[in-house]
Amino acid sequence: MIPFERRRQMMQAFENSEIVTLDDFKKRLKGISESTIRRDLKLLASEGEIVLLHGGAAKKMAGSYEASFGSRSIQNIKEKSAIAKFAAGLVSDGEVIYLDAGSTVLRMVKYLRNKDITIVTTNALIIQELEGARAKCILVGGELLLSTASLVGPMTDAELQNMYFDKSFIGISGFSIEAGINTPDSREAKKKQIVKKNSKESYVLADSSKSGKSTLCKALELKDVTIICEKETPILLEAGNYMLAEK
Repeated sequence: MIPFERRRQMMQAFENSEIVTLDDFKKRLKGISESTIRRDLKLLASEGEIVLLHGGAAKKMAGSYEASFGSRSIQNIKEKSAIAKFAAGLVSDGEVIYLDAGSTVLRMVKYLRNKDITIVTTNALIIQELEGARAKCILVGGELLLSTASLVGPMTDAELQNMYFDKSFIGISGFSIEAGINTPDSREAKKKQIVKKNSKESYVLADSSKSGKSTLCKALELKDVTIICEKETPILLEAGNYMLAEK
């Protein structure tokens, strides 16, 4: 089991219990050593996702700055699946597309894997979804953010500067009139700006829970992209550039 999947399953454990013990994690992660579980718990604690308690137990931290991939991937599943399926339907054979990091974007892969396309991505988790796929995949290099499985930084930006896409599909933390398409990380914001500039068409995948949410960095203006959402919100109606995916 790859580290991202382990940590995703560990974060899922908090959906059923506020406090999870070391024994609970061992039962959930069969075949994974206690030392590995402890190491993953320390990493999640360092990223502000959990608080370590006495005796190996852990508690999910409330109000963390940016939810980890593991916790985000199990939120609003029906909405994200509908958005991902709709977005994948916009892709035609022969195209070169960019797939961003993010749990909704990742869900597109199962609908894209058998298309005759080239996928360029900074989402490290996509690799595990492409075994036996027809689609070609280019993974861009860079610094790996363990909490989101996203590749960022100067190396990432340099590679993306020289790549051009028919369509790009971008993941975000929130969108609002004032903060536009936003993310807590300035490196993510810069990456999205480069991708938008080098794309013929750019789509943002965002379920309605992200409407009106503002985080630290504005990446793009609302007018610069088409937002794919599962239902209308006041902000979408004001912005005008959106498409609806039915659940």
